[in-house]
Amino acid sequence: MIERYSRPRMAAIWTEENKYRTWLEVETLAAEGWAEIGVVPPEAARDIREKGRFDVARIAEIEEETRHDVIAFLTNVAEHVGPSARYLHWGLTSSDMLDTAMAVRLCQSMDILLEDMDALLEVLRRRALEHKDTVMIGRSHGIHAEPVTFGLKLAIWYDEMRRNRRRLEAARETVAYGKISGAVGTFAHVDPRVEAYVCRRLGLKPAPASNQVIQRDRYAEMFCALALLASSVEKIAVEIRHLQRTEVLEAEEPFRKGQKGSSAMPHKRNPILSENLTGLARVVRSFVVPALENVALWHERDISHSSVERFSCPDALVTADFMLARLTGLLDRLVVYPERMHRNLHLLKGLIFSQQVLLALTQKGVSREEAYRIVQGRAMEVWEGKGEFKELLLADPDLAAHLSPAEIEAIFDLGYHLKHVDTIFGRVFADT
Repeated sequence: MIERYSRPRMAAIWTEENKYRTWLEVETLAAEGWAEIGVVPPEAARDIREKGRFDVARIAEIEEETRHDVIAFLTNVAEHVGPSARYLHWGLTSSDMLDTAMAVRLCQSMDILLEDMDALLEVLRRRALEHKDTVMIGRSHGIHAEPVTFGLKLAIWYDEMRRNRRRLEAARETVAYGKISGAVGTFAHVDPRVEAYVCRRLGLKPAPASNQVIQRDRYAEMFCALALLASSVEKIAVEIRHLQRTEVLEAEEPFRKGQKGSSAMPHKRNPILSENLTGLARVVRSFVVPALENVALWHERDISHSSVERFSCPDALVTADFMLARLTGLLDRLVVYPERMHRNLHLLKGLIFSQQVLLALTQKGVSREEAYRIVQGRAMEVWEGKGEFKELLLADPDLAAHLSPAEIEAIFDLGYHLKHVDTIFGRVFADT
């Protein structure tokens, strides 16, 4: 997954090199924290800072023997540091370093996603304003309903993505916690001041209380936010796929020169980007259940969560980064066909104005049930190919008893449906 969908900045966070670099920084800061309160000799902390190195291949070699990744890492660092390495990992348990380092990488990743969201929101805002007055048919159950504008559709997506950004921001805050509290979280062998020092230098907050690990409801919140984001991306992708259908063709993914749609049919222009996003959304959502199940660990900790997180964290975050970039590019270059929208708007020969007729009759004193009977009768005739809705209404004696020809003509006005578009845009984009 990472190789196929990674973008350089996000992928770099989840390399083995960066993992060990972050581990080393946590261990170095812990030694410096101890030195600050007079437990570790300052020169030892300085040695660890200046001489601390690691070699990924050497760590793997040591781990073959130790069967423990943290011990393998510390052994390799000690080979570089020398005698002062006896102060490495002083009073710490593996999860002190692992979870605090993971918080750093999660925050780095979430920062990239927040940048991605800003880019997506800007494209959505620009295109919404561009198509604020581009009239199209609204659909419910896949069937023509009443007029909307394409800009309104984009404004809805903007508003939803803005909520997703807030959820990502909240999730980033939730995972930005470290812990240097020892084997069961009691600080038996480590001073809380060391934890405070390490977290402050890393831009994290100390977990108010912990056992051997950072509590996994924090991670679960992040995965739920990612899943909601993925679902919103899929929602947009599915709409684009429908709008690109041959029978609809109101919008279309960009089709580059030299691009091929099918190995068998040279005429094909398929919505492959949107379909790809739909599939990837399923992958991101699939990590939610394991993340929720990771919340419940035995007593102060087991390692059932560890195997999951080794790939769920990088895969979910790398994939989300890719999805946001792909969607932003797709929407930026989306081809919109206003003429086709106008043509499709009138496919039902005026039936989209049926509710206005219904309401006009009730305003004249006709019961809703009777008004519905009159309007539906003429509407079914249109469905059966017996004429235009307005002409059938003008010829209906039941209708003529309540509405004049001028009143019927006035009903067929698109402006009636779109009179509050500016109000909606004012509410959605007030802060921009």
